Amino acid sequence: MAAEVAIQKFSFPFSCTTSLSQRDEQTQPGCVQGKGLELRARKDSATSSDQSPVTIIGALVQNEARAQTNPKPPLGGVVPAGPVVQARLVSADATRSAGVSRRGASEKLVVESEDQRPAAKRQLSSESAARTVAVVKKSAVRKETEDGVQKPKPRPGQRVTLCDLGVAAGKKKCRKDLFSSSEVFHRVDAHAIRAGSELRERHVFEVKTIAQSITQGARNELERIRAIWVWLCHNIEYDVSGYLGQSEKLCSPEEVIAAGRGVCCGYSSLCVQMCREVGVECQEVPGHSKGIGHRQGQSLRNVKSDHMWNAVLLGRQWFLMDACWGAGRVDMDRKSFVKKFDDFYFLTDPEDFIDSHFPDEEKWQLLDNPVPLEEFERRVFKTSAFYTMGLRLIQPQHFYIVTDDGEASVSIGFPRPITFTYEITQHQDLLHSGASEQKESSNSSSGLLTVSHRSMKLQLLPPASGTYDVKVFARPEMATTSLSWVCSFTVECPTPRAMEEIPENPFLSWGLQPVAGSLGVVGSSQGSEAAELEAGVFELALKTSRPLMVLCELVHPGLEAAVAKRCLATQIQSDLLTCHVLCPLRGFYRLSVFVRDYKKPEVKFQNAGNFLLHCKGNVVSPNELFPPGLGSACGPGIRTLDAGLSKFSHTGALLSTPQGKCNITFHNQRDLDLHVMLGREETKTATRPLSRHVFCTYTDSKVTVSVSLPDAGVYRLGLYARTSPGGDFNPMCDFVLRNSCEQPGPLFPCAYAAWGKGCVLFEPRVGLLEPLSWVRFRVRVPGAQRVSVVGEAQTELKLNKSRVWEAEVFTGSSLQQLKLATASGESSDMAVMMTFDIKQPEREE
Repeated sequence: MAAEVAIQKFSFPFSCTTSLSQRDEQTQPGCVQGKGLELRARKDSATSSDQSPVTIIGALVQNEARAQTNPKPPLGGVVPAGPVVQARLVSADATRSAGVSRRGASEKLVVESEDQRPAAKRQLSSESAARTVAVVKKSAVRKETEDGVQKPKPRPGQRVTLCDLGVAAGKKKCRKDLFSSSEVFHRVDAHAIRAGSELRERHVFEVKTIAQSITQGARNELERIRAIWVWLCHNIEYDVSGYLGQSEKLCSPEEVIAAGRGVCCGYSSLCVQMCREVGVECQEVPGHSKGIGHRQGQSLRNVKSDHMWNAVLLGRQWFLMDACWGAGRVDMDRKSFVKKFDDFYFLTDPEDFIDSHFPDEEKWQLLDNPVPLEEFERRVFKTSAFYTMGLRLIQPQHFYIVTDDGEASVSIGFPRPITFTYEITQHQDLLHSGASEQKESSNSSSGLLTVSHRSMKLQLLPPASGTYDVKVFARPEMATTSLSWVCSFTVECPTPRAMEEIPENPFLSWGLQPVAGSLGVVGSSQGSEAAELEAGVFELALKTSRPLMVLCELVHPGLEAAVAKRCLATQIQSDLLTCHVLCPLRGFYRLSVFVRDYKKPEVKFQNAGNFLLHCKGNVVSPNELFPPGLGSACGPGIRTLDAGLSKFSHTGALLSTPQGKCNITFHNQRDLDLHVMLGREETKTATRPLSRHVFCTYTDSKVTVSVSLPDAGVYRLGLYARTSPGGDFNPMCDFVLRNSCEQPGPLFPCAYAAWGKGCVLFEPRVGLLEPLSWVRFRVRVPGAQRVSVVGEAQTELKLNKSRVWEAEVFTGSSLQQLKLATASGESSDMAVMMTFDIKQPEREE
């Protein structure tokens, strides 16, 4: 027998009653009947005998499979449509009323948001939801039509299913389908909190009064549930003393409201009572939870459940929520309750809820594929912060980890930049022990935390055999709050790995920081893994999107800060930062890089990356470290370019001189006054100043710096320029010269101010001459009228066709120096351009 839906129209001032005929009341095989269904409409002050009629819809649904049907919706999904639903419209006015009645019938069958239902529609109890009984005023139907809301219109005899109404049969809604964010409840939350505070001040503890007051103004079922949830979280504190047995547990709604505290059953029972008062179907759900008192790894088989939460029926679907967990957390160390509203446990998706809540009845998991108890016990505990940050556990899937060769790994994915840190401590039985927030990293020597573009990897290296608790903390990258506990693991280490001490990393992770891109660093030659160094030398190259200034810090457990400075040399170019590192000790180093915009000296340096270096082979000897006094800008870069110094023959900061000499050339486009300086760490007293081992030649715009090094070692060649007339010489860049030649290089002559632009010394190119010998002088001096060499006698140089002054000069035996001098213009005064030393015979003692 096909189910029939009969629609009749009545006009009455106060109440309406519909009943089935005696014939239809007889039980039919395979049919479920809704008998004696009554719906009484409350008297309205404005009601009159000629008021708009009210349409009554009664339903008789056939079910061939079951003789008895639970009137409540099935758990885990929406209510399915019946096999056949036929609508027969009976009306006194077939033309006008039929259209209204059809619209009213279809409106009830459409599964839609409570926000879209008209205010005049009466709320029915959940027991009648499956019978599809509704009371709809014509005025409400007319208003929806005017608002442009289009509803399906089933024809008489038409089969109506959820699919026909735009709802996929069996498709479950998740939390985000109900509301995009909690901000949509701002008005509801504010009213519930304010009304709750006022009622408590007036000592109103009656469930009905509170429920009706806090839900006043709620526009739909979802908002009523939200108001009750918010009131519970803000007005009831967890009864820690009751939980610990120090006082009697409060569970009855009246006691919980009056005391303002209760254990989990106090929250859940009060939630049921309040929901009932406002017509919301709510159930208490007992089960196990990973809350206070939970021990990781304990078997819950045959153990009495310890927690209670709620399930609410909303839009023909069950949803889960836990006001006890939403109100705050328990600090077991201080045995106190910490109020902290946690919105995550409001209508939580079952797939997330099952990680921390396991119901006694499997059906209340609300999952298509229920999780066994043993799987629940093994699952990683994740806090609400894990989900609100959008984190995703990559590995492992279970909380218990056994190290392999002294190492275990944890990987977490994330959709947006996140800052991570971790804590590893000796194992404790209770899961909820220790801090739930952390400001800085700790125990970084027991692991390596690396963050890439969209994932974090934590390599755990327990320091000794034993069992350890590992807590992972996180926060959004740009947040300034403490890091929040997001998940926990237990690590069993049978045999630790023999490890060298890893330096502390106060910047939480290894590799480029997630915020590096916003600081201008867009790439790195070194990833987040440790760099293995065989020769004690490392080079880091960072690609930049804009000019940056850089500072570097090198840390090793046995390295003094003064020595660490001599292990670093940095080169700053417009799109590249290069850091050269020397390692004088074996073991692990932390190389931290800090940057700021090059043109904004007022801006503070920020950490852009931290790199772990492992020197396990040869090390650099102390006398091979970079020379002292090295500037922050080594090699050509932004500073030299801004000064107009370009086209350097050597573009790097480090130069090797296997023969003990080199020439560095570049162009001086702005004709700046230049100065060069050669330096090194003085290990012994030098017989000649190092200034005699460097010589500059300046022709047109080209500058040549010639270097002849006295012995093997590491030198600093500093280039300076006077960028403003009359100003001081400012550092442009430093070059590091590493000389491996043991043979001392010859001295250059000592040049004076008269040796200026355009002057070129062809011969002799050495500054120390043999005595009693003839030496050929060839020099170009622009604008000179006379050029002479003054010794025992004055020798005039002659100008040849190539505009070069030249002559043969005798060094003599009694002099210590020869002077090269010039006179320009009409002046007869001679200016000394440079001097040459003459070797003196060694004195016999």
